[in-house]
Amino acid sequence: MAQHAPPARGARLGRAAGANGPVTTVSGAVLLLPGASRWSPGPLRPLARALARSGAAHGLVAHPVVHGSAAREEDAEWAADEVVRRYGDVPVCLVGYDAGGRAALRAGGHAAVNSVLALAPCLGGPAPEEPPEPVKQLSGRQVLIVHGTNDARSDPESSFRLATRAKKANRSTCRFEVHSDGHGLREHQREVVALAVDFVLGAVFSGRYSRPVTDALAAPPPLGLRMPLASGFGRSLRG
Repeated sequence: MAQHAPPARGARLGRAAGANGPVTTVSGAVLLLPGASRWSPGPLRPLARALARSGAAHGLVAHPVVHGSAAREEDAEWAADEVVRRYGDVPVCLVGYDAGGRAALRAGGHAAVNSVLALAPCLGGPAPEEPPEPVKQLSGRQVLIVHGTNDARSDPESSFRLATRAKKANRSTCRFEVHSDGHGLREHQREVVALAVDFVLGAVFSGRYSRPVTDALAAPPPLGLRMPLASGFGRSLRG
């Protein structure tokens, strides 16, 4: 695989979480791509802690991608290359919030990536002369998009439109709506984190998901792309 040069802005992998201390055998990796503001990480920090707890027994590590501003596609691709260099041929899940969600989706075609999770992705509305966000790179990947219905920063309908096009290129695409929640997904953070952990562990390791995720992946549009995230989700799921 061709190696990407480190991004000019000095992106690097942050300290790994997981594997109960020093990493010995790594069987899968998560790359956490933040949004435009380091002061507003959304659910990424609690998600990293939850992944460290739930994925340690599987050999999962989670690295934040550290950089000066919002993550770009190039940062995500470089970070995936760095995972391969450090850990070998292990499956990689890209998890992005805000602008990081857009970067994760765009970089989903990287050879090491088997899954993408975009949380409140900032996709914007392209001008008439601009092409829509690409989706063909997501073919063959497990894809989950999560968006709050009251998001005032990133239009939830933009991620629904992208999911609709992505579903045509890749049946393994689903999208959950977090009713009454905003851009930071704070009101239902526990449920969002539980959903994310369920998806990541299933996509990277077992291929099995909770019933709501399984149903969302199997349902035809628009049902599987407007799946409501139930209050209390995750209380009966794996630790």
